[in-house]
Amino acid sequence: MKYRNLGKWGLKVSEIALGSWMTEVKNTEAADAAKKSIRSAYDLGVNFFDCADAYSGGEAEVFLGKVLKEFERSSFVVSSKVFFPTGNGVNDRGLSRKHIIEQVDKSLKNLQVDYLDMYFCHRYDESTPLEETLQTISDLVAQGKVLYYGVSEWTPVQVTEAMNVIKEMGLRPMSVIQPQYHMLDRYIEDEMIEICRKHGLGIVPFSPLSQGLLTGKYRKGHSIPEGSRATHQADRQINNLLTEDNLNKVEQLMEVAAGLNISLSVLALAWCSKIPRLAA
Repeated sequence: MKYRNLGKWGLKVSEIALGSWMTEVKNTEAADAAKKSIRSAYDLGVNFFDCADAYSGGEAEVFLGKVLKEFERSSFVVSSKVFFPTGNGVNDRGLSRKHIIEQVDKSLKNLQVDYLDMYFCHRYDESTPLEETLQTISDLVAQGKVLYYGVSEWTPVQVTEAMNVIKEMGLRPMSVIQPQYHMLDRYIEDEMIEICRKHGLGIVPFSPLSQGLLTGKYRKGHSIPEGSRATHQADRQINNLLTEDNLNKVEQLMEVAAGLNISLSVLALAWCSKIPRLAA
């Protein structure tokens, strides 16, 4: 396994991370497979494990924490995120100081750690001033509950505005962004990569396999595989990707992968790894 610095910062993360978005913990067989995946990834040198407070209603954090407890804390990097609803209350969502403070303590408890290596604002919150959100995260860094922080799926304008607020208020610096990025969605190449280069931000993209589309499991003219996320994912994001254009591209990419004697998933991850600032 190779490792990269998180942007200009000292933290080193494995080029390949393991995410917990689709962790299934209710089915015993699926849970056993998830445990095996985490342990195998760790044994192969993966040190970066990504999660969020909203994944599987919070159960993904609890599950990941139980497995990571088997390893030395200093040997792995774990992240979580805050924004999406975690309850029915009006303050059980967003990026207010109240919600962030409550959720970071819950995430620490769920993951059975004293600090988060990375903490992300999962989306942009139009209802909360940037000053409030960024001051709160900066305070968490000062308290040692969070080591590095960043944002996920913020626009170039939003990231730039955040960097200006951080500078004006003298807050702890932002270190990383987590955008969606893969061969079929390259929007960050327009502006975001240059913004990250300018400010020394690391990039740890999610869905480098396009939610499974770039594994070859979804094929043109074939039925959707039983048990795949396209059959059970609550918001059915993957289904929106199963367009004729994308499926045609998958067929072409599978030919390229076959010519290299590798799988499409390996091709997709290798393609992402060619961008120096990225760790997928």
